[in-house]
Amino acid sequence: MPEDHFGEDVAAGYDLDLSMSHPDVVDPVVDFLAELAGDGAALELGIGTGRIALPLSQRGVRVVGIDLSAAMVERLRAKPGADGIDVTMGDFATTRLGGMFRVVFLVYNGISNLTTQDEQVACFCNAAAHLEPGGCFVIEVMVPPLQRLPPGETVRAFNVSPVHLGIDEIDVVTQQAVSHHYWVAHGAPNVWSVPWRYVWPSELDLMARVAGMTLRERWGGWRREPFTAGCPSHISVWEKPGP
Repeated sequence: MPEDHFGEDVAAGYDLDLSMSHPDVVDPVVDFLAELAGDGAALELGIGTGRIALPLSQRGVRVVGIDLSAAMVERLRAKPGADGIDVTMGDFATTRLGGMFRVVFLVYNGISNLTTQDEQVACFCNAAAHLEPGGCFVIEVMVPPLQRLPPGETVRAFNVSPVHLGIDEIDVVTQQAVSHHYWVAHGAPNVWSVPWRYVWPSELDLMARVAGMTLRERWGGWRREPFTAGCPSHISVWEKPGP
């Protein structure tokens, strides 16, 4: 089973990041997923603190989740409405549940937390196994930021502020990376380093084909903005063949 990098220190401040939790960020995600789910059920891979699952559930969609981090799920279970969401602890690349879903989704670069290509392919296969015919697998993930990395360099700062310093250490040969975070909380310094694997849109499309799915749509944002060469991330939807 993969190592859990989302312990208590990370979980405690996860929902405080307004770049992820502000309604202007969350609402378009929920709108997009609720439209795809319709009257069907949804499975979130890496459900975490319920940032997306809870408001999606409040929209009338039955939501089920898988997550590896006990600390993150503990935060979810303490929130109003969490009793209506079933969560299974485990590796979302391999953990199998009963039942079928209209939508399986994995947001905010979650696919990159699987640090080998084999694990990422397994995730696609697991998603397909949980989808009903005609169902969709949705991923939100960054476009690899290699254009911002000068030739020969391996380190790139992605956040520099008085309260947070974020640095990516990238190996362009193996597609392996580590994000290093440094910040001060309550007067004490904190350090968090998490490994990840970057993956190209075309590589994801091939993984989907291996799992028996085909690309249905790809967007530059949750409001269905066009995906262009300048987009820092993409929303991709792959479809399982219908009956």
